[in-house]
Amino acid sequence: MSETDVSTAPRPLLLADGRPAVDAWSLDPALRHLNHGSFGAVPLVAQERQNALRAEMERAPVVWFPELPGRIAAARTGIAAFLGADAGDLALVPNASAGVSVVYANLAGLDSASGGEIVVTDHGYGAVTMGAERLARRWGGRVRTARVPLDADEEQAYEAVMAEVGDATGLVVVDQITSATARRLPVERIGAEAARRGVPFLVDAAHAPALLAAPLDGLTCDFWAGNLHKWACAPRGTAALVARGPLRDGLHPLIDSWGAPDPYPDRFDQQGTLDATNYLAAQTALDFVDSTWGWDTARRYMDELASYGERVVAAAVTALTGEDARVDVGMPVPGMRLVRLPDGLADSRVAADALRDRAAAELGVEAAFTAFGGTGYVRLSAHLYNTAEDYEYFAERCVPLLGEWARAARP
Repeated sequence: MSETDVSTAPRPLLLADGRPAVDAWSLDPALRHLNHGSFGAVPLVAQERQNALRAEMERAPVVWFPELPGRIAAARTGIAAFLGADAGDLALVPNASAGVSVVYANLAGLDSASGGEIVVTDHGYGAVTMGAERLARRWGGRVRTARVPLDADEEQAYEAVMAEVGDATGLVVVDQITSATARRLPVERIGAEAARRGVPFLVDAAHAPALLAAPLDGLTCDFWAGNLHKWACAPRGTAALVARGPLRDGLHPLIDSWGAPDPYPDRFDQQGTLDATNYLAAQTALDFVDSTWGWDTARRYMDELASYGERVVAAAVTALTGEDARVDVGMPVPGMRLVRLPDGLADSRVAADALRDRAAAELGVEAAFTAFGGTGYVRLSAHLYNTAEDYEYFAERCVPLLGEWARAARP
């Protein structure tokens, strides 16, 4: 169940001038935004900073681009400090999947002495798993999938993953926070054991930056890729690839440019004429949250509000179906919660995506619907601009309609 059990809603956050927190974003007031976890939301101050940087770029591009690698290197230093990483280990990439793709592309040319097997979990992000399958084919190996029950605790999840690791394993890929199921996996324990066995370990940390206070603390891994444009609210297309150990210096960007001869991570700072203003404006978003509320306060608010949202939405679905809609995810995370949907809804990824689109068009709600093991869930997100009213609206106005849609979908 939820980490935080609340019976009343947390008080909404305010800006320094007393306005509601949502006024710091440009979100459409005609929609309820309950899905920060998918694409994030960029504060106005960071949007304005990025627009100013773009204007600077367009005023003098011949000045801008030669100076850009140095500016990106400076941006990396600030982002590394936020994550608790060494700036010399951190490269900036467009998103976590791009960071993972960098790893796959650079490992593809290496001989897999172990046998070419890659271990993933059934909670893995689809694009990341598909990339692992391509790499395994190039190695002449295969992907082994660890089946981790949704309610598995740390020990059970660890044992499920390690049961698939053997002498033929050339790489282990595990989410720090899963996308579809909004739970943690014990990457610290898995990483320590993988290192002991000499098996490279890649952590998909798409949701970890800002949602976790120190996502790299106590974590042994060769590669870690996390998005800054989700919970940290940086402009979209901002993510960090952290690489450590003997494989680090062999990493090259997916696009070769004039920085190719430079060492890692400097070679990632020069990518032709790509618009990198998102990287340079990321610190503005980080500083905005920190100076306005503080990140510890922000995380506490998001967790308490997510718990409240889970309680009211689950109660509404339970009253509708007569079955307990609460979900035990085993290793819960702050800021996100799962609630089981009525039977007949979102029983596959395709159906979940279709439900997402229908809810936005007909209910005026941006929400994440996910599927795991043939069961559909709504994945509730809570960010600083959300209030209790968002989840009360969903429970009172949307859940009854979801019930109607579920009944219509059943044969």
